[in-house]
Amino acid sequence: MIEQATVDAYGDAEQLVGFATMLEEHLAVPFQTSVLEADVTVTRVDQSDDGHIVAICHRGRSEQRIPILDLPLPDPAPKGAEWIEAYRRWARGR
Repeated sequence: MIEQATVDAYGDAEQLVGFATMLEEHLAVPFQTSVLEADVTVTRVDQSDDGHIVAICHRGRSEQRIPILDLPLPDPAPKGAEWIEAYRRWARGR
């Protein structure tokens, strides 16, 4: 999966775009999870200005951007969550 996301990508910035694209295409949103014991709804993923992929989480009218690396996944995980795991493996290896 890492190879699929990073094919033809040169450098970390282009590889990050590859993972963001795969997550946008394959991760089933919205889904519910819990962040710091608060139930939130992940509505989409995005890239941050500082070079991370973040989950856009909503609780009521509040919105919070949580790095995908720190996002707890629900059980069962949403369809496409294997792309989050692939991104986590890639990020640890940089």
